[in-house]
Amino acid sequence: MIYHILILHLIFTTNPEKTQVFSSTPNSKLINSEAVRYSDFGAKGDGKTDDMEAIVAAHEFANEHGLPVKADKGASYYIGGKELTATIQTDTDFGEASFLIDDTEVENRTAPVFLVSSSLEPYKVKTISSLKRNQEKVDLKLPGPALITVTDSNTKRYIRFGPNVNNGASQTDIFLIDRNGSVDTNTPIIWDFDQISEMTILPIDDETLKITAGRFTTIANQEESQYNYYSRNISIQRSNVVIDGLEHRITGEGDQGAPYNGFLNISNCTNVTVQNTTLTGHKTYQTIGRAGTTVSMGSYDIIVNKALNVSFINCKQTNDIDDHTFWGIMGSNFSKNLLFDKCTFSRFDAHMGVANATIRNSTLGHMGINAIGTGTFTVEKSEIRGRSLINLRPDYGSTWEGKLIIRDCTFVPAASRPVSASLISGSNSGQHDFGYTCYMPEQIIIENLRIEDSNHPENYLGPAIFGNFNSERENDSYEEKYPYMLTKEVTLKNVTTSSGKELRVSENERMFEGVNVDVK
Repeated sequence: MIYHILILHLIFTTNPEKTQVFSSTPNSKLINSEAVRYSDFGAKGDGKTDDMEAIVAAHEFANEHGLPVKADKGASYYIGGKELTATIQTDTDFGEASFLIDDTEVENRTAPVFLVSSSLEPYKVKTISSLKRNQEKVDLKLPGPALITVTDSNTKRYIRFGPNVNNGASQTDIFLIDRNGSVDTNTPIIWDFDQISEMTILPIDDETLKITAGRFTTIANQEESQYNYYSRNISIQRSNVVIDGLEHRITGEGDQGAPYNGFLNISNCTNVTVQNTTLTGHKTYQTIGRAGTTVSMGSYDIIVNKALNVSFINCKQTNDIDDHTFWGIMGSNFSKNLLFDKCTFSRFDAHMGVANATIRNSTLGHMGINAIGTGTFTVEKSEIRGRSLINLRPDYGSTWEGKLIIRDCTFVPAASRPVSASLISGSNSGQHDFGYTCYMPEQIIIENLRIEDSNHPENYLGPAIFGNFNSERENDSYEEKYPYMLTKEVTLKNVTTSSGKELRVSENERMFEGVNVDVK
């Protein structure tokens, strides 16, 4: 009877009309059921009635009693613009149900529709005042493995250059430790922290939470085209999560609109796998950037922020990966160990750094691979259709401190449009302080690469290993205020071109004359 009062109160405070709907289902029956359904809490599933209050109530009940949630078979749930978030802490099967998320008039564009969260509370650490890069152990004793996030607000990194110039971001890192404080060697500390502004422990759930299927459609917002990011999404802030078989589509994109911060937004967690999932690229809109010039706004269906060991397996997008009217589907920041395997997407992107990334058995479209970071970036058994094989982002200094490995791949420059192809592109004048020393990959290994460059412009001299990273760096008299450290060694084995032209080092031969190119 106590539970009955609690549930009636919950639904009465949300929507008094639903108390009669729920009273027909005995409480004991729900508590002892195999799964909670949205209809148990009054969801109509008719595609017209706003069912979000019922969805929220169903998950609250399921979380309290440790029950899974199943959407009603054949239901179509309309989700209006109210500021409501359903918190998922138990296995959820969306099944064949449809979810229509209407963003045309919302109370809070930053409130997620679903929040996948842990019941384990994070907590602050105040006993540690500093950390060193590649430090192997932290002076902590914990009940079990945990994530550590750390920030130094007095040190700025990623001081952006270009149309969206900014003053940088506070130095940030995220890494894994075991119960004795030993740092996971696959998630090393990448910065020196001489002072720590904030350090947080995020406990890790032992059990894997599964979210299955579901057909989601976003009715796009109609706002002015400005940087007012929408986060009406599934926000994953729990470790050990598998998303399997989800679909997301977009409708209603017009002549203007605000950008999106990922329909799948993965943050502050580790060990997240998204598999057998179909997503959609967002239409590209333009606005005025911070430098006062027109810029295209990034708008994403995938965002990974401060997350470790995130994998996308057997995933694709609904729209043409070579269609320039749609922005690249993925963006990431402050993350480590990202994987695309058997994916067909328009882009892989790491803005403010990734430590270690792998792309294999995949096809990437017109926006290709864009990244800066550290560690090893591996591309194997994949087709890349961007303007370059890998673009080291110029707005963050075109820096990769580590190694690039490219094996058994096909490069189709600019998706077969006429272009003078380069394998590694980027730009760094040496005149801008990005908040760190900038590096080109120390070692580049390329094996079994086919370059499909038969459709090339006139006067094409053949593909280059490196683009022209600094056209003004023509001799030793050029002075860099902030030195750009060049590649030491390139190893080439079985690189062929459809044009029949030889692979060159660069248009700017003087800049790269000290690079050792070993052809095997």
